[in-house]
Amino acid sequence: MATNMKKCINSTTDDRDIENGDEKKNEETGVGYFELFRFATWKDKVMMVLGSLCALLHGAAAPLMLLVYGMVTNTFVAYELEVQELKDPNKTCINNTIYWKNGSIYETAENNTVYCGVDIERQMTTFAYYYVGIGFGVLIVSYFQIVFWVTAAARQIHQIRKTYFRKIMRMEIGWFDCNSVGELNTRISDDINKINNAIADQMSIFIERFSTFVFGYIVGFISGWKLTLVDIAASPLIGVAAGLMAMALARLTGRELKAYAKAGAVADEVLSSIRTVAAFGGQEKEAERYDGNLEEAQVWGVKKGTIIGVFHGFQWCSIFLCTALAFWYGSELVIKTKELSPGDVIQVFFGVFMGALKLGQASTCLEAFASGRAAAKNIFSTIDREPEIDCLSGEGHKLDTVKGDIEFHNVTFFYPSRPDVTVLNDLSMQINAGETTAFVGPSGSGKSTTIQLIQRFYDPKEGMVTLDGHDIRTLNIQWLRSLIGIVEQEPVLFSTTIAENIRFGRPGVTMEDIIQATKEANAYNFIMDLPQKFDTLVGEGGGQMSGGQKQRIAIARALIRNPRILLLDMATSALDNESEAVVQEALDKVRMGRTTISIAHRLSTFRNADVIIGFEHGQAVEKGTHSELIERQGVYFTLVTLQNQDTSSTPNDMIREALKDFDLKVRRFSNGSCRSSKSGSIRLQSQSKLSMDLSSYGLKITSDNKCKDEPDEYVETAPVARILKYSQPEWPYMLIGSLGAAVNGSFQPIYAVLFSQFLGTFSIPDSNEQREQINGICVQFCIVAVASFFTYFLQGFAFAKSGELLTRRLRKLGFQAMLSQEVGWFDDPRNSPGALTTRLATDASMVQGATGSQIGMIVNSLTNIGACLIIAFYFTWKLALVVLCFLQLIMLSGVFQAKMLTGFENENKKAMEEAGQVSSEALANIRTIAGLANENSFVESYEEKLKPPYKSAKKRANVYGLCFGFAQCVIFMSNAASFRYGGYLVSAEGLHYMMVFRVISAVVVSGAALGRASSFTPDYAKAKSAAAHFFKLLDRVPKINMSHTEGEKWENFRGEIKFVDCKFTYPTRPDVQVLNNLVVSVKPGQTLAFVGSSGCGKSTSVQLLERFYDPDEGQVLIDGRPSLRVNVPFLRSQIGIVSQEPVLFGCSIAENIQYGDNTRSVSMEEIVEAAKKAYLHDFVMSLPNKYETQVGVHGSQLSRGQKQRVAHGSQLSRGQKQRVAIARAIVRNPKILLLDEATSALDTESEKIVQCALNEAMKGRTCIVIAHRLSTIQKADIIAVMSNGAVIEQGTHDKLMAEKGAYYKLVTTGAPIS
Repeated sequence: MATNMKKCINSTTDDRDIENGDEKKNEETGVGYFELFRFATWKDKVMMVLGSLCALLHGAAAPLMLLVYGMVTNTFVAYELEVQELKDPNKTCINNTIYWKNGSIYETAENNTVYCGVDIERQMTTFAYYYVGIGFGVLIVSYFQIVFWVTAAARQIHQIRKTYFRKIMRMEIGWFDCNSVGELNTRISDDINKINNAIADQMSIFIERFSTFVFGYIVGFISGWKLTLVDIAASPLIGVAAGLMAMALARLTGRELKAYAKAGAVADEVLSSIRTVAAFGGQEKEAERYDGNLEEAQVWGVKKGTIIGVFHGFQWCSIFLCTALAFWYGSELVIKTKELSPGDVIQVFFGVFMGALKLGQASTCLEAFASGRAAAKNIFSTIDREPEIDCLSGEGHKLDTVKGDIEFHNVTFFYPSRPDVTVLNDLSMQINAGETTAFVGPSGSGKSTTIQLIQRFYDPKEGMVTLDGHDIRTLNIQWLRSLIGIVEQEPVLFSTTIAENIRFGRPGVTMEDIIQATKEANAYNFIMDLPQKFDTLVGEGGGQMSGGQKQRIAIARALIRNPRILLLDMATSALDNESEAVVQEALDKVRMGRTTISIAHRLSTFRNADVIIGFEHGQAVEKGTHSELIERQGVYFTLVTLQNQDTSSTPNDMIREALKDFDLKVRRFSNGSCRSSKSGSIRLQSQSKLSMDLSSYGLKITSDNKCKDEPDEYVETAPVARILKYSQPEWPYMLIGSLGAAVNGSFQPIYAVLFSQFLGTFSIPDSNEQREQINGICVQFCIVAVASFFTYFLQGFAFAKSGELLTRRLRKLGFQAMLSQEVGWFDDPRNSPGALTTRLATDASMVQGATGSQIGMIVNSLTNIGACLIIAFYFTWKLALVVLCFLQLIMLSGVFQAKMLTGFENENKKAMEEAGQVSSEALANIRTIAGLANENSFVESYEEKLKPPYKSAKKRANVYGLCFGFAQCVIFMSNAASFRYGGYLVSAEGLHYMMVFRVISAVVVSGAALGRASSFTPDYAKAKSAAAHFFKLLDRVPKINMSHTEGEKWENFRGEIKFVDCKFTYPTRPDVQVLNNLVVSVKPGQTLAFVGSSGCGKSTSVQLLERFYDPDEGQVLIDGRPSLRVNVPFLRSQIGIVSQEPVLFGCSIAENIQYGDNTRSVSMEEIVEAAKKAYLHDFVMSLPNKYETQVGVHGSQLSRGQKQRVAHGSQLSRGQKQRVAIARAIVRNPKILLLDEATSALDTESEKIVQCALNEAMKGRTCIVIAHRLSTIQKADIIAVMSNGAVIEQGTHDKLMAEKGAYYKLVTTGAPIS
């Protein structure tokens, strides 16, 4: 797969270069930071400027507070010195100066007088007012800082989402061949969220912290420049380390994102093909494949966490060493040179310390910026890429009149994803207006490719395609596609009503037009038979409709366009006789007067064409009418001859007689078929076709198709204990990390003690004792510094390791839980592959938000708070209680914030999932949408779905701003109250001022820790909400138990099958009875063939046998045992399935064949043996890479064996895919073989080979065959004719023909069975 992807990427010159070596550097570093704001309007810019001003002012508040703090310190020191002097009874205070009692002035040893008369309480009251004033200012500016930035970011992200999706919808189809849908969905959800994190509150917090850094240094230089210069000696070190960390993080984040995108693509591929995975028991293998990609992401994540840990350790180590140096040198300037007062030392030290600390904290924002820039690289390069064919362009001519002459002039073409394979080789041909031209030829000869060139999905590499003589590249593309109606073999219907599906053909049409179109398409009668008529929901991908019904709705959709050109691409090949007759009649009616191009393999389809063109090796090798080409004996002659050998062995006269007998009756038959069922869903790929509300077209979806058993109830948030339980295997890492975090948490309380000790020394009269004490304090700071480096590294590494392991385990568990659900669960539109992939991507990483590095932060904060409180209460409990009152306020604001944000998070998540469903549906079916030129309606629908999350983001900004502002302001208020009360205690109770500083420092430090802890409440809220969704998925008990241990197993499995009175309705449409008392049995080794019109329950019976569903009433007996009691993996291991549209996975041919048996390792010899039996070996050996050839990536395109463009395995033609699927079934060595329309979609040549392979595979096995071609079923032991969910007659071919009943009618006329 990797080599093909490389080709794909190298062959284009846009953002797909992201995997090229040349671009690697760009991709990992991302776009420039200011480029992230390229979608800002003037209003956003004004908001960001105002927000930045507010953040700037908020940042300046703390240094401003230091000026007050310095004055407070000087006042306390002066008061303490006064108190110590006045202890001498011979001294007294007169006129603010100390005198001896005898009236002479008291002088110190240095001949200085001593100041006295400090009114400590009055002074402290004044300082308290200053604090309150600053606090109110902070409340206001911090509120606006958050509101402006978060709102501006929400507006820009809304615009980026809209622009990105609109640009994707404008891309040419070739671009989608090289970009997997899963990866694009991941980018729309994850990457854009990362950009949001980089430009929202993180930026305002960054500016605020940087502002504190700048103003802190200004205060330092003003108060004492010498000490400031000594203090900042280590600052450059911190700055350089921060820069290096940012660079490393950006590289690692880019690589991590790429690994997650790959895992997302695997999940999308598997969930889209869930029926195949279930049928072959591949759940464990797929979970391992998914886990392999997660492992790579985990490695990058751990490296990222370790780097952050090392940086934080270095930062704190530097800060503590600087503190030691600053206190030592500052004390020199106070004691020796008397240049500074104690208050000045505090101002300088805290100004620089706070500045450096905030610079360090600002660096944590760099991680969000780096992630945002790396994510924006992919998003913006797509937005900037000019599509080679712009689907929404208004340029180009619109012709006044269109005749419909199409001509190919020397066209050479290869697909962008496979530049080495020439598909059309110098093709020249003319298609005349008003005629029906049929293209015939073997698979891979370029027939479908010509149709895609006419639709301008691709442009020719050489030559040109003209319409009425005009090169179609010069015509307006939307106008051109509006002229074209296309009906494909597997039409894509959208998950809405029949009427809305038809309206997709031409928005704005009236109901009368729709009714007229359905009448022309022979669809009106069956629609009117449905309970809801035109308002019937067609189900995911049209899954509630039978093949014939879907086809006729698609024809009505093509007709409502009133197209000049009609393209019929295998439009009837997948239908049974009855449906084919009805659809063919509709097509014959509508092609009159239109230029019609028909690709078909059945002779009956193209015999009446005006002109037949034979294709071979990408060239038109012959052209003429049926009789002319038969005479020429070329390509066409070969195909016709092969088919004629294959026609029914019914004698001609018998057919003629039957025709006479039934001619009148047949005419009276209504064209309705039995009630619609989910027929054919075994071959559906569960692609994401999701409910939409295309408001501009008035599309409204009711909730009919929600599963009954799962109402869309509100999900309670998950308990933390349960989240932690999933982290159990990482407990050694978490223990080490928590120990590191606890030690780190204790450093700040220790610091509070040492700092107050240092301030206390200034009131010691003896300078020698002062110097000794200060030296001791500085040594202690150095010890703390060294310890902090190691403990921060430990915390960073251990939590990164445990967090990444948990994320990986949760994603894997979530994926396994999805794969273990019964198939019916995936029918619910809420569980579409797009929604599930999004959920896997976001939920697990959010849960990590509560258990990864966050636990470290919380343990750190708790230790910090605990130690601080012990210190505070030990030294003076009264003051501690006062300060504590304010701490509770901080806590309350944190709790309130968490509550509010959890509510918003739930709303937001739900709304984004709905938008994700629209984008998934659009991307999965991009070819159909492009063919209908209907990109705009999906863009509008997506934009409509983005409105609720956008509104909720704006609401959230206000709550977040208020809580943030309040938490910041409380710290200032607590300072005001504590110093005022501290002044009272010093004055009234004789408390030493050192204790006031110790208690206040301790409690304020704990407050900061609490603030840090509460800043994680948004992440924590998201984590709890995501975990709840996650556990809901893990706790859901599948209705069909997939366990390897539950249920019966037995040795000699014979393969005898009995359906006994089976009744069944699909869970999503309980009102439509699909099986109605089905009774049929088949003995070991026999072949049972189901025939009947579309929608009568043939495929459904096969799904009951596979236990994708269980019957509502009655039972399916396997070797005499009820299927409900049989072990599901054991039962499926006995069954091999080959369906009409086999799903192959994006890996090698050998690995796809090995997929047949996932319980063991299949050897190369077995693979070759199975390939030989499937007539595949010779073809494989002719390929350059033989069995290692990649079968293609999801959604890429190839030849018309490969018509079903969205099918997996699309690098092979259909016949080749079919044979790989047969080899896959043979490797399984099943006792029961299910063939669901296994050859209906093939051209004659491929069908011959595949039929031989099937005959080989059927030997000695119980076989159930569903087919519309009678050649396939004539040799069956039992032919069961089904109608309305029951068997109406059964027997061998000869017996049933002799009875001249329903089967005879089918064979001879294709009449409906009533």
